[in-house]
Amino acid sequence: MFLPTSIRGRLIVGAIGAGAVAGTLLATAGTAAADPPPRPANCTAADIAGVAAGVAASLSTYLYTHPDVNGFYTGLQDQPKDQIRDNVQNYFNANPQEQADLENIRQPLADARQRCQWTPLLGDSSATP
Repeated sequence: MFLPTSIRGRLIVGAIGAGAVAGTLLATAGTAAADPPPRPANCTAADIAGVAAGVAASLSTYLYTHPDVNGFYTGLQDQPKDQIRDNVQNYFNANPQEQADLENIRQPLADARQRCQWTPLLGDSSATP
């Protein structure tokens, strides 16, 4: 069967175009459909919340049993936000044991966040209690 040159040319161009589109779709389908790597075990939101609850309970106990630290943190509520970071740093410079205690209390949450590659959705993760 003989086709006029213009029709044959269009068929060839159409076939090449269709092949290019199909090739592009097939090449990108694998990357688009790839699932992200699974999280390590015990890294669900519930797991992180459980660790955070334990840290919060320990922190509450510590603050109740250390009224000076509790008073310091309670007093921060009345200060301008731009002064709080410096005041906390000055307090810890004068009270290194309290800083170490609080860092140890928060360590399980820091460990879980690092192991699970979990980033806080709100706030600053580096802020001490």
